[in-house]
Amino acid sequence: MTDIDIGINKENRTEISDGLKQLLADSYTLYLQTHNFHWNVTGLQFRELHLMFEEHYTELATAVDDIAERIRTLDVPAPGTYKEFAKLSSVKEVDGVPSSAEMVELLTKGHEQVIKTCRKVLKIAQGADDESTASLVSDRMRIHEKTAWMLRAIKKA
Repeated sequence: MTDIDIGINKENRTEISDGLKQLLADSYTLYLQTHNFHWNVTGLQFRELHLMFEEHYTELATAVDDIAERIRTLDVPAPGTYKEFAKLSSVKEVDGVPSSAEMVELLTKGHEQVIKTCRKVLKIAQGADDESTASLVSDRMRIHEKTAWMLRAIKKA
């Protein structure tokens, strides 16, 4: 870290960045899983799910960039390898190609996990009076909550 003066001390920047790194890893893992499911979904809901998954992974692609740039703004290197993401992520990877119903279930659980990670990071950011991170994470949480709701609605169909 270099000597920056943005009103957040080095210790808090490190703690916030550690939380953001987990959020980045969770988000990237979910992005990759969603993209995989977009490519491989089959069944009666193919078109609907294929298009929905594309919307989701496109949104996540922007999100991972925003999260990584916030980490860099705090003057901490952002993780950027599968190896690092695998160590940091709470979202579990999937082997093989699940059924479309399983894909919806797995993505629902993935979004719910990201929400839980957001809640942890939000508390840290609020405690350090880091409104920029709190705003970013709060926005992310809202998007994941809505996405999880939409995925749960499909399961009830």
